[in-house]
Amino acid sequence: MMAKEFDVEVPVLIVGGGGAGLTSSILLSRLGVESLLVTRYPSTTRLPRGHILNQRSMEIFADMGVASHIRAQGTTPQNMRGLGWYSGLAGGGPQDGHGRRIGFIEAWGGGYVDPDYVGASPEPATNLSLLRVEPILKEQAEQYPQATVSFHHELVDLEQDADGVTSTILNHDTGETYTVRSSYLLGADAGKTVGELAGIKLSGAHKIQKLINLYVSMDLSPYLAEADDAVMMWVFNPEFPQHLDWGGVLVPQGPEWGRNSRGWVLHVSGADLDASQPEKMLQWGREALGIPDVDIELLGVGEWWMESILADDFRSGRVFMLGDAAHKVSPTGGLGLNAAVQDAYNLCWKLAAVLAGRAGGDLLETYNTERRPVNQANIETSTKAAYSHAGMAEAMGVSPDKTVEENWAALRLFWEDGPGAAERRHALSQWLGNRTLEYHQLNTDYGYTYDSAAIVGDGTPAPVPVDDIRLYQPSTRPGHPMPHAWVERARDRVALRELIHGGHFALIAGEDGQDWVEAATKIAEQRKLPLRAARVGLGTVDFVDIRLAWLKQREISATGAVLVRPDGHVAFRSIASVDDPVAVLSGAFNQILHTAAAE
Repeated sequence: MMAKEFDVEVPVLIVGGGGAGLTSSILLSRLGVESLLVTRYPSTTRLPRGHILNQRSMEIFADMGVASHIRAQGTTPQNMRGLGWYSGLAGGGPQDGHGRRIGFIEAWGGGYVDPDYVGASPEPATNLSLLRVEPILKEQAEQYPQATVSFHHELVDLEQDADGVTSTILNHDTGETYTVRSSYLLGADAGKTVGELAGIKLSGAHKIQKLINLYVSMDLSPYLAEADDAVMMWVFNPEFPQHLDWGGVLVPQGPEWGRNSRGWVLHVSGADLDASQPEKMLQWGREALGIPDVDIELLGVGEWWMESILADDFRSGRVFMLGDAAHKVSPTGGLGLNAAVQDAYNLCWKLAAVLAGRAGGDLLETYNTERRPVNQANIETSTKAAYSHAGMAEAMGVSPDKTVEENWAALRLFWEDGPGAAERRHALSQWLGNRTLEYHQLNTDYGYTYDSAAIVGDGTPAPVPVDDIRLYQPSTRPGHPMPHAWVERARDRVALRELIHGGHFALIAGEDGQDWVEAATKIAEQRKLPLRAARVGLGTVDFVDIRLAWLKQREISATGAVLVRPDGHVAFRSIASVDDPVAVLSGAFNQILHTAAAE
């Protein structure tokens, strides 16, 4: 008997067990694709990382069936209205000015009350670090028979040929190696191994600034009386410790939220930071907050570099790069983790379609064409937001050149009337207004568009945004994300985007667009495409536009139709009826899926 050439054969090998890798495993399983996930680490992350989950990511998690689990552990809406800036925490408490709120700005929808955010998506943004999210994703991934998830298994080599990828995996628990043959390989290992082995280069700014994160347990409830609605707290110490830049940033980790959190991440920055000296870092953390005697239990120390890096190509043959393996951004805006999840959502439905024979292999090239420009824009937005932090001390009227007493006097103008108080408060309001670049970046988070061969353009001009970072303007123009609308069927309220859940195309026609529905259904049966088709509007329809939310945004007539891809982006649009909807839709699918006409 001939010896088996490979130890394991699987359609997709996923390298990396973080947000991008675990998301890919779940999505592929739900699409019926078998996969093997390997990661060098023995467990999910033991340190809090990447905590803001924006609306687009929460929509994806809803499609994956994990959104409710994440939201159950995440920050409550009332505890994540925004971000607060506070005076140092030392002294006698708020009555003496210590721990007093200096400024506040709504962020990521203000706890889902901002009309822009409510109108954009059925899913509120939430806050939960990967320390908690990764175990949720891992548990979900392991439930599917299509998936094998192997922690403490490390990719050590790979070779490509025209038909697939041969990988060598080291099992750290046994010391043995084995070979895996896959049709495709997803590199989601934060740039550790796959990119170099596949010959993918990274360009950009490396090691811009070293940062230290202290993961600690402490009771700050006596010091933060005005912080219960803040998801992050910037503590500004007017004493300006010499070895620190200005103070620290607090991020509650739960399980209770606001000032009652017991777990915290404390970010500090300054000269001579050294994660190898945890006790020294703890003392500096106390000094940053202005409470040198507070009782702190150190749970972990993370040292990392802020970088702005983009892969020159997100694909090399049959190897695809996702998440931090393809792009690294500064932490401003929380774009890193969210982009990783969204990379997977773009790629996995395409892989499933190609592996099932429903699409041509060239469809996979659109992953790079679509996601790389989005991540380039993320890097630019994040970098711009990082630099907008400058001027904070000036806006507050404090300076390391002033005495501690002078700095406290400047800060008291924010809660006590006095000469120059109105001017100082307005100066801070102006500075906070610039922070909307980071905390109201709805168009960056949600409104990004795709322009590729998997999008059928309709010749209409691209809308000119009022602000291309902050303001999302819904549109059904091909390439745009499908606008959100609540509709009703049999008195049940559903989000229209649920039509795409489970990897489906969605054909949404107007009230008089039954010919589009019939054409789409016929084509789906011929091509064995996962597709849902419906008329939406008022009258005799499949879904009732009870709030007229879809009518306001659909940009088609009662006889027109919109075709939405499984990743929620509009792929084709017809403003009105056509003579032969079967022929028109067939041509659209041929372009989207890179196929010849169905027989």
